[in-house]
Amino acid sequence: MNLITASEQVSVATHGWGAQVCGIEDSLCASILDDPGPVFVSDASRDPRFSANPFVDGRLASVRFYAASQLITPAGVAIGTLCLFDTQPRTLTGEQRGALTTLADRVVDVLELGRRTTQLEESLTRLHAVREDLRRSHEQLGAFAGQAAHDLRNPLTSVSMSLQLLAEQPSVSADDDARWMVERALAGTARMEALIEELLGYAQVGAALRPGPVDLAELVEQLRAELDGTLAGASLVVDGTLPVVQADRTQLGAVLANLVTNAVEFTRPVREPVVTVSARPAGRGWRVEVADNGPGVPAEDRDRVFEPLVRVDRSTDGAGLGLSICRRIVRAHGGSIGLADGPAGGALVWLELPDVSGA
Repeated sequence: MNLITASEQVSVATHGWGAQVCGIEDSLCASILDDPGPVFVSDASRDPRFSANPFVDGRLASVRFYAASQLITPAGVAIGTLCLFDTQPRTLTGEQRGALTTLADRVVDVLELGRRTTQLEESLTRLHAVREDLRRSHEQLGAFAGQAAHDLRNPLTSVSMSLQLLAEQPSVSADDDARWMVERALAGTARMEALIEELLGYAQVGAALRPGPVDLAELVEQLRAELDGTLAGASLVVDGTLPVVQADRTQLGAVLANLVTNAVEFTRPVREPVVTVSARPAGRGWRVEVADNGPGVPAEDRDRVFEPLVRVDRSTDGAGLGLSICRRIVRAHGGSIGLADGPAGGALVWLELPDVSGA
């Protein structure tokens, strides 16, 4: 008894005296592809479906016993058969018939696995190409931001110095209107300097990380002292025990400072700000959350606010780079960041940091 498979293109008939390759239109399998189930024939020469087939009537072979189970894909398409044949009449037991059907199913599984593996490899290739394009875009954006900030800083410094000298002139200080205009211009240059510093910060973050153990509780207390003026009239609360994480202390500090400052600035016009910092395990790392009691961020804007230069609320100062800088730093750590509803009805910014200690 021999075993062959038949595809849509060819069928291979193997006999004791050799092998023959023929078009499937001439094979036994072609005639049963559309049958509703497996076919079992003890003597094909006595079956009108096969008696005139060249593999049965002696022109190509003298097959007598024939059994086949269709190869059906998950989509319900018959792509071929798994068949048994012999030159002697035979019969199969119920167990043998079941084994043939099971084996046919396994053949389909293997073929389907190969197809899905090919699709996965193609998807991975496209993903790697997209990631490489994204990496180059981020590098180019960072380089552009740094160069633009550098080119703007020198002329702005010159303008600022000239305005300061102008403000010291007796004719200006004695004229209320002139003094007001110069003060307004100086405020504008100060604002521009702050924006340039923010742009430079965006260009520089995420590079040359120096990860090490960072005690989040100590870091929050340090920020509480550093942001004393920003936190005036606001409450910075630690909910639970904060862990020690593996990160670049300086850059993680910049992320938390940005998130706390944002929470205070956007909450203060509504009510007395209460900013809560908490953390909990997340997989092999930690999820750190900064929540406030402010107006929150609409769901449709939660992805967009992390893009560079996007400002959803223009009532506060800023170039729209703060959250983009945070995302860049967190991603440089191999983590992720996002926005959700806070327990107090405001915004909750979460960041997940993987454990990169190698433990």
